[in-house]
Order: sequence, then C-alpha cells, then structure tokens
Amino acid sequence: MRDNLFVNLALVFIPFSLTSIGGGIAIISGLQNEVVNVHGWITETEFVHLFAVSRTSPGPGTMLATALGWKIAGWSGAAVASLAFFLPSSLLCYAVFRFTNTHREKQWHRVMREGLAPVGTGLIIAGIISLFRLADGGLLALVIAGLSCALFFWKPKFPVLIVLALGGALAVLAWAWF
Repeated sequence: MRDNLFVNLALVFIPFSLTSIGGGIAIISGLQNEVVNVHGWITETEFVHLFAVSRTSPGPGTMLATALGWKIAGWSGAAVASLAFFLPSSLLCYAVFRFTNTHREKQWHRVMREGLAPVGTGLIIAGIISLFRLADGGLLALVIAGLSCALFFWKPKFPVLIVLALGGALAVLAWAWF
C-alpha cells in the first residue's frame, strides 16, 4: 500500500491539513521539505513556480496542494491532494467550533486562542524563510520584502497593488542597473 502514489499523497497532505495553524502559508516549509527533499517528487524550482501560480490563482491561498498533486500525479493526484488537504481540516474546524462555541467566554478558551497565535506566527515565518531560500532572490529580495513589511506596519491599509508595483519596479531597476 505504501507503493501507491495516491496513498502517499494523502499521507503527506493529511497531517499538513491538520496542522496548518495560521493558514496555508504556515505549512509551506514543511510541505516543501516533504515533496522536494523527502519524496523527491518535484524540484525546488518547480515548487517555487507552483507556489507562485497558486498564489496568483483565484481561490484559497492553499491551492498549492492542488497544484502539487496535479504536477505529481495528474488530475487524479490533484483531486487526492485537494481532498486530503481540505477535508480533514474542515472537519476538524467544524468539530472544534461546535465543541468550543458554547465556551467562548470562558478563561480556557481565551488562553487557547492567545496561545495558538504565536504558533501560527512562527509557522508563517518558517514558510517565508523557506521560500526566500528556494527563490534565491538575494539581498534585493530581502530589501524589497523588508520595505514592504515596514510600509504595511506603518500604513496597514496601504493598497497592496501599489506595493506590488513598487516592488516590481524596484526589482526591474536593480536588475537593469546591475
């Protein structure tokens, strides 16, 4: 059974589904390690390209699971990876909501919410670091990301499209200059 590619896809995506605290970006580092380093299903470059396509596609940001499944095993792989990634976490969220909704005002519920926030933040940072290493953008990518982060910290409602345009223009100018 372990030789079945679809079973292996499900065994990779189900745990990430259940541990994606902080959203889909939180599991990027671990997912990249599994599909590139552990199983060798795709290369680092293919992972970065699929990540970029999944982020620009309409729908949830975690469409990366579908894209990876498709690249690894075609349309059937896309279906297996999508179900393995979206179904377990959806069922878990529903069950947790049903259980905890009546306890919203209790101390343990507040502590649980506040305690999970740093976990999600740490996982998101790990995913960002992993993508920076894979993309190999160098110092310029780090500067653009830092400036974007500072701008959003300073002006949280600044239009995202303007930041994307400014970052792209800065990258093109730096590339043309050097």
